[in-house]
Order: sequence, then C-alpha cells, then structure tokens
Amino acid sequence: MKPSTLATLWRSQEIRLLAPIVALGIAVWSFMKIASEVLEGEAHALDLRILSWCRVDALPDQPWGPLWFQEGMRDLTALGSPAVLAFTVVAVWGGLMLARQRGMAWLALGSAVGGQALALGLKAVFSRDRPDAVFHATVAAGHSFPSSHAMMSAVVFLTLAALVARLTPRTTLRAYALGMAALLSGAVGVSRVYLGVHWASDVVAGWAGGAAWALACWLLARRLGLGQGLGAASGPVAHTQAGTRS
Repeated sequence: MKPSTLATLWRSQEIRLLAPIVALGIAVWSFMKIASEVLEGEAHALDLRILSWCRVDALPDQPWGPLWFQEGMRDLTALGSPAVLAFTVVAVWGGLMLARQRGMAWLALGSAVGGQALALGLKAVFSRDRPDAVFHATVAAGHSFPSSHAMMSAVVFLTLAALVARLTPRTTLRAYALGMAALLSGAVGVSRVYLGVHWASDVVAGWAGGAAWALACWLLARRLGLGQGLGAASGPVAHTQAGTRS
C-alpha cells in the first residue's frame, strides 16, 4: 500500500476515531490476560527462564555484561523512578501553564497522580512477591505486579507525549514524540528485569496498564478539545494569516 494511500486512510474521520479506542481495548485485554496467567501461576516458568538469561551461567547474583553495562542499566531504571517522573511532570506542567494551555497542564498532572494511585492499588490487590533478593542488582521494595517503574514511565512519558503531540499539526513531530516516549518506557522496563527486581510479566503488564491509562487520558483530552489552540496557531491557518498581514 502506497504512503499516500495510508495517509488518506488515516485522515479518514472514522479511522482516527476508531484506532485509539481499539488500541485501548487491546491494552486492557493484554493486562487482564497477563494478570490471569500470573494469578494461575502459568507465567512463573517463563519469567524465571527470562531472568536466568540475564545472569552469567544462570548464577543469580551475577548479571550478564561488563560493569559499565550494569551501571548503564541502573541509569536507565532511574528514568522510571518517582523522583525523575515527578520532576518531568512538574516541568511539563509548568511549560503548559506558560503556554496558556491550562486544561492540558492540569490533565497531565491529574494523569500522573491518577496513574500512580492505580499502580499502587493494583500492587496491593495482586500482592505478588518479587524475585528472590539474591537476583537484585539494585534496591527494590514492595510488591512486584505490575512493575510501577514500567507502568508509571508509560503513564508519564506516553501521556505527556500524547498531550504535547496535540499542540503540533505536524504528523512527523507527533510520531517522534510518541516514539521517544515508547522507547524510554521500554528501556525502563527492560532494565527492571535485567536488574532482577521484577519478573518479565510484571513489566509487560505495567506497559499494558500504562499504555491503557495514557490512551484514556489522550481520548479525554480530545473529547474536551484541549490543546487545539496552540496547535492551530502554528498550522496552515497561522501561515495564511501571516501572509495576509505581510
């Protein structure tokens, strides 16, 4: 299928309305499917195998790779820490307030707070134990499922990227913002498994839950018409007005 045909399909109002709803449904279904397998114990064998792959000769206290790689993984996992995510949310909130996008700013903040509450609630409900402490290559505490680092990095990075993407009319910039957000969230999740503080199913469920929350917030922003003003100001209308004034 030619790129022009794909672009035409995406501009179709029906496709643009349906696609995020379908994606939301897939994300929710994925989380529920993984949660079911975790509760039934069906995910443990694969989780243990994946964790063992990240260790030298399957020795639980020896992560694979040189020291610089291990330190790099600790740096990546810090991107999903509460302190870094809180700073990111506050920084974006301030930028949106300065841009006079107050509705977007408060929705971004509410998304992060609500996502954190949801993650903590799910952890309390499932109360899954983390991998044995001998696997841990960094400090970790609390329950394991879902991974709050993976879920909150998806919630924060994807939500902020989706909301900020509404402020630009350029499809390439929107795709770039969302792609970088997904890459950051993915790196954080992988680092949690590598460092031995989460099972792989914890991380995948965290990604699914975070993506579902981000999609729901994006749909709410679209429903409320948030972010349209600034994006329109830099779009074709603005260029037409500028040409008229000149």
